[in-house]
Amino acid sequence: MNPRPTLAAGVAGAMIVALDGTVLTLAQPALQRELGATHAQVQWTSTGYLVAVASLLVFAGRLGDRFGHRRVFAVGMLGFGATSAGIGLAHGIGWIIGLRVAQGVFGALLQPATLGMLRAVYPPDRLRGPIAVRTAAIGVAAAVGPLVGGALVAGHGWRAVFFLNVLPAAVFGLLVLLARTPEPTAPVRLDLPGALLLAVALAALVHALVALPDMAPTLLVAAVAGALFVRHERRTAHPLLPPDVLGRPAVGAALGALVAASAALSGTLFVGTFLLQDTLGLDPLHSALRCLPLAVAMVGAAPLCVVLLRRAGARRTTVTALAVLAGGVLLLSRSTGTLGLCTGFALLGAGFGTVMVAATHVVVRAAAVEAAGVAGGLQQTAMNLGPVLGVAVATVLMGPDGGAWLPLTVLAGIAVAGTLAGRALPGRFIPVANEHREPRDRTPVPGGR
Repeated sequence: MNPRPTLAAGVAGAMIVALDGTVLTLAQPALQRELGATHAQVQWTSTGYLVAVASLLVFAGRLGDRFGHRRVFAVGMLGFGATSAGIGLAHGIGWIIGLRVAQGVFGALLQPATLGMLRAVYPPDRLRGPIAVRTAAIGVAAAVGPLVGGALVAGHGWRAVFFLNVLPAAVFGLLVLLARTPEPTAPVRLDLPGALLLAVALAALVHALVALPDMAPTLLVAAVAGALFVRHERRTAHPLLPPDVLGRPAVGAALGALVAASAALSGTLFVGTFLLQDTLGLDPLHSALRCLPLAVAMVGAAPLCVVLLRRAGARRTTVTALAVLAGGVLLLSRSTGTLGLCTGFALLGAGFGTVMVAATHVVVRAAAVEAAGVAGGLQQTAMNLGPVLGVAVATVLMGPDGGAWLPLTVLAGIAVAGTLAGRALPGRFIPVANEHREPRDRTPVPGGR
């Protein structure tokens, strides 16, 4: 595969998923009014997607290792676009919920493949640049998503936001599918029992967090399925999670840092919405303007992190970034003026963008090419579990008066706790599995050496 078109496709896939999550929130109130849906039904348009995507990410990554990330990416993109079109045409909330679950399945195929394709075509020492570009693109999507979504809902109705994904998903899906260049595959056996147990455990965990405080039954299911999965993985000859991926302390530490950072970010944004609109009395437009520094700082932090990784290493970069993120959350918990709020959101974006590049680089670089899909699936699982955890914590701790101090202080504590995982990351040198198998492509990339 050609590196630059591969990077373009990966960036497009990441942006489409990020945009979809952003604009859905803006479309839900209008969707509820037009279809006469209940609040619980509208909530399932988000929950159904989250359960499906979180439960299948790792197995989808393994499918990419087995059959080729390009093929899996193409199927994910085309399916994501088709289900988006179906949601835009649907006339009942039941159809929309079902299509959102299906969209979660295709999203699970798509997301690990964006990282798996990069790992397959870029040498380990050149991965920092592509990962930074991908992260910056997600930041751009976060910045323009509310503006584009708000304009579409106001001018054309809620259905328009779902048609937004159709054309780019079709174009990039077909381009990747029709590419004639060969791609590496690995003759790995698919661990279907392990995939099923992990899917049940993750689906139950996500549902338990979403269903707070009535989480006990599904949390028990998650615990039992998780224990059975660990027992199965230790005994099977062909585990879903190869030991050379999950058995590396650096990978576990990077995943922990990603969960902590994404939990702190998403929980803070959830609380911040009520802080800005209910407590401070700002309208949605002025609230979005206060949050804009977050996306700008996230975009700027991505290329800066490439330099920091090279000079300071993953450990110092990640620990410092998590501390900056925690500082931003604490500042927001005590700010009411424009300067304080904008500064807090900027620190939040800078810290999160840096952690995302640094920790993702560790996870993907540490994996062998034949396990890149699993590594990408683990990274995406962490990035999906973290937000659910953060919003759940924020929901429980917010008082009836919408008080923000307590939940934001706890969310800052989660970011600080993530520094403990960050301390287990490697310094400047990140070992690479099966280095003698690495491709010799030396195509320069932005931010690479």
